[in-house]
Amino acid sequence: MDSKLPDTGMSIFAVMTQLANDCGAINLAQGFPSFNPDERLLELANKHLHAGANQYAPMSGVPALRHAIAKKTADLYGRQIDADTEITVCDGATEGLFSTIQAVVGSGDEVIVFDPAYDSYEPAVTLAGGVTRHLPLVITRDRPDFHIDWQQLAQSINSRTRLIILNFPQNPTGVILTADDLDALAEVTRDTSIYLLSDEVYEHIIFDDQAHQSLACHDELWQRTFIVSSFGKTYHVTGWKVGYCIAPSKLMAEFRNIHQWACYSVVTPLQHALADFMTLTPEHYRELPRFYEKKRDRFCDLVRNSRFTFTPAAGTFFQVLDFSEISEEDDVNYSRRLTREIGVASIPVSVFCEQPPPGRKLRFCFAKDDAILEEAAGKLCQL
Repeated sequence: MDSKLPDTGMSIFAVMTQLANDCGAINLAQGFPSFNPDERLLELANKHLHAGANQYAPMSGVPALRHAIAKKTADLYGRQIDADTEITVCDGATEGLFSTIQAVVGSGDEVIVFDPAYDSYEPAVTLAGGVTRHLPLVITRDRPDFHIDWQQLAQSINSRTRLIILNFPQNPTGVILTADDLDALAEVTRDTSIYLLSDEVYEHIIFDDQAHQSLACHDELWQRTFIVSSFGKTYHVTGWKVGYCIAPSKLMAEFRNIHQWACYSVVTPLQHALADFMTLTPEHYRELPRFYEKKRDRFCDLVRNSRFTFTPAAGTFFQVLDFSEISEEDDVNYSRRLTREIGVASIPVSVFCEQPPPGRKLRFCFAKDDAILEEAAGKLCQL
């Protein structure tokens, strides 16, 4: 049987997690917390499991959850959205990303992604019959963090460009957008028919008193944008696989045309539990930046005297470490060797790129208990 995705193989996350399990290594590769969610959220899930909320939810999502999402979006980003026509609850953010791409992209359409790019984008584009165009995030003297080269983006757009995918705070680099970046994006896409897909699953995990620049904040960009986010990342429940998409009603109608056939609806009692928790504890997502900033700072402090070099992440729960001063080995082989020999698993950053980025970089997840971070860092500092 001919494969529709002959070149993808198994996801690097599955590969490195399996290797970590086989070696008994500390898994700082796949992005999931080592700690449980808030006990109150678990109690709410249990409550709704036993209160009869066990049949199909509406295709667009439980109304209470959609209204909670609308309120949060208004409170944080000043965007008033219609809970009935502009929000759909998804089977995890991955399904939201997939359904958006299938709704927008057709045969021969080009989709621009920024490397390092999360690995689920290109397979979805390929399945839609599209072509993925990779543009590297760049580092310059006046801006030493990874960022978009707006001139390069403008020069890369042509009549076949259908969609631009953004992911900020960005996995794996942890970099963020500025308000000026949103204005630059608006200028580049003005007078075009290009759609935007903004992967904002780490919207609440942003550090150093910076504000998340959601595309929902920008009136001009909003008109052409699908925004996907994740309850799993926000509430430490990645295994629940519940996310959502927001978009203007005309775009959302097309999104739902795909969503209804991809999964139809999402697990009902968990939607009710999340709706209640969002309403009862809005402080949770407001306090999340400080919670993870402490994790980032702890991990960075622990590896500061190692031979790795790094710039502290501006967002997400990942820290990129450069091992150029330790080894000349490529990052894929080096990450596997570290897993086997010292017992710490990571993700090689080159797998997110069409062309390897500068340096030799590994991504480590710091959404772990301090004891795990301390043990892992101790091993890394021995290199």
